Amino acid sequence: MKRRAFIKQTGLAATALAMPSLTQAAPSKQPNIIYIMADDLGYGDLSCFGQKHFTTPNLDRMAKEGMKFTAHYAGSTVCAPSRCSLMTGLHTGHTFIRGNKEIQPEGQYPIPQNTFTVAELMKQAGYTTGIIGKWGLGGPGSSGVPTKQGFDYWFGYLCQREAHSFTPSHLWRNEEKVELDSKTYSHDLFADDSLRFIRENKDNPFFLYLPFTIPHAEMHAPKDAMEPFADQFDETPFKGQGNYRAQQKPKAAFAAMVKRLDSDVGRILDLLNELKIADNTLVVFTSDNGPHQEGGHDPEFFDSNGPLRGIKRDLYEGGIRVPTLAYWPGTIQPGSVSDHPSAFWDFLPTCAELADVEAPDGIDGVSFAPTLLGDPAQQKTHEFLYWEFHVSGGKGIKQAARMGKWKAVRNRPDQPLELYDLETDLDESANIAQQHPGIIQKFEAYLKTARTESDIFPLKI
Repeated sequence: MKRRAFIKQTGLAATALAMPSLTQAAPSKQPNIIYIMADDLGYGDLSCFGQKHFTTPNLDRMAKEGMKFTAHYAGSTVCAPSRCSLMTGLHTGHTFIRGNKEIQPEGQYPIPQNTFTVAELMKQAGYTTGIIGKWGLGGPGSSGVPTKQGFDYWFGYLCQREAHSFTPSHLWRNEEKVELDSKTYSHDLFADDSLRFIRENKDNPFFLYLPFTIPHAEMHAPKDAMEPFADQFDETPFKGQGNYRAQQKPKAAFAAMVKRLDSDVGRILDLLNELKIADNTLVVFTSDNGPHQEGGHDPEFFDSNGPLRGIKRDLYEGGIRVPTLAYWPGTIQPGSVSDHPSAFWDFLPTCAELADVEAPDGIDGVSFAPTLLGDPAQQKTHEFLYWEFHVSGGKGIKQAARMGKWKAVRNRPDQPLELYDLETDLDESANIAQQHPGIIQKFEAYLKTARTESDIFPLKI
């Protein structure tokens, strides 16, 4: 296959936490792949990850009948760079997009035309490719629109700002603008369209990327979804700010939104069984970054980051470690749990291995297909995982890296590295950098080679 990449091979090698041995048969043909991404859903926002204020029975079903990943990381701590990492197999030291860079009147800074995406890889493998939800990697008419980046079909928001509202004035289908009445709940359109796409493509291999917008930005849910939670919480009405609308019951709305998401995941799983394609379909569920505190949401009340420190825009675990589930009846061992450290940039090579095609040279990702297939002895691991986050408004650059049990964080370029032992200090409460100068030296040496310079997202402002 034709290979394209932005960078030279980085030589990521192997050390990581072990997982229990599993024994499952490898699939006999190319599986369908459905990748469901929630928006700003925290590590503790699902009941199978510890949520106490409401339950998520369908996602819990994915955990019970599939695999729960306890150490899977988003590509970044905000939307656009995280999604760029997922699409390209590159971490944010190498991705073209490394922060949220806005374009007016609609869209974000676009990825270039020659970007090689996981959608293009899957097309080369003979798959029909679709995306339904939120894009965030290029506005109308730009090089970054999904139909120019390997997707046969696209429906949703091109712009992240537009997606702050769940009742938009318009969406996009392929490259055509779809006018709406500013009353229709967009998530319901996405959920229904995803079921249509699956039905229409059930007879041939398909890759469906579902970057749903729930529970991003304003706390807003339909009346029927709100009713079970209307009197459950003590509420402080949200008065609204910026382009977030005022809400009288933001806590009830958040619970209703996540329940709506859970219900629609259930509809997808049920349809796969109805069509008798569940045993040849991998479904992955995750979130694009940690929980937010915008639009009236109270992540502290819901304990949205669970046992982790930090939220969206932090490079502590709460900002980047995300709840992740994989479901594949007959292939993934039911009730299995993996602590294999993996990240969004591993998805592209995983798809390549499962689709039996060659991944491009120069990516940062390592396939986690052996983990899914129950063969941990064959699972290659990262020597380092790396993140950088370019804070908007010229407020500086954040960096983080993980090496085995060790996690290093730098919150500004002129600050020393902080160091945490994730085995004994998962909430990163004790900075032990001074006690381990040799480990800090290893991280510093790695950080000098971990990234390529970007004119758009420079290391120093």
